Amino acid sequence: MLDHQHLAVLREVDRSGSVTAAAERLNVSQSALSHMIRRVEERYGVKLWVKQGRGLRFTQAGEYLLGLAQRVLPQMEHAERVLVDFAQGRRGALRTGMECHPCQRWLMRLTPHYLAAWPDVDLDVRTAFRFDGVAALLGHEIDLLITPDPIDLPDLLFTPVIDYELVLVVHEEHRLARCDWATPPDLLDEVLITVPVSVERLDVYTQFLVPGQCRPRQHRTAETTDLMLQLVAARRGVSVLPDWLVREEGAQLPIRAVRLGKSGINKSINLGVRRGEEGIAYIAGFLSLAQELEAKADPATDWS
Repeated sequence: MLDHQHLAVLREVDRSGSVTAAAERLNVSQSALSHMIRRVEERYGVKLWVKQGRGLRFTQAGEYLLGLAQRVLPQMEHAERVLVDFAQGRRGALRTGMECHPCQRWLMRLTPHYLAAWPDVDLDVRTAFRFDGVAALLGHEIDLLITPDPIDLPDLLFTPVIDYELVLVVHEEHRLARCDWATPPDLLDEVLITVPVSVERLDVYTQFLVPGQCRPRQHRTAETTDLMLQLVAARRGVSVLPDWLVREEGAQLPIRAVRLGKSGINKSINLGVRRGEEGIAYIAGFLSLAQELEAKADPATDWS
């Protein structure tokens, strides 16, 4: 049957141009290499290459296997490097996914510190906010999930790293700007600006408006938190964002933050990993650094 070694021979013969040169590069004898390929040819009843002058020409079957080798071998070599990295307590890349727009802003605060502390680890970030992060984590598409909505599953472990309150953001001259808190009916005549996700995933709906049996006059979306704040500052509507983000990004804008309900809506950003992998050095390092920096941070200012 075909294996890694057969594909490696085909790739090396193509690279070096001859069986002799390929055998030298692979550190095997020419006869052993030829015998290996001959056994494959006899098993499947095809020729993989034929002599053409002083060189070789791949047959159609040989070209097919060569293409396979060029696709598969890099993946296998990458897998071998990953296993070595695991054995050494690190990996070549930490694949991170996010389920919320403010999560991106939070991650950017941590990124320079993590990259400096782990120079041999790349940080790959998936910013598709509409994807199912839990499914991606369980399916090994990502290694770490940043989310405000952890799910209690036996195969996943979530660690809270920052607590915050969702607040209503209004213009400083808005009728609600000097209120202690807003009620659901207060939004009946408002244009509510949110991130572009389904209503079922918006806490302002699930924890505030729906229980109060109210809906805003209009609901529109904006792709970035910066744009959301600018729209509020221009009196185009009201929005709902984490209090720390409003303090950091809206300090110079004519806006105010108002509590949603008397008790407010309290949330946290959580880091989710597959259970059993929290001890891997590069993941443990991310979790530890996130908790350490957040503990040192002034909640009203950014990290420096």
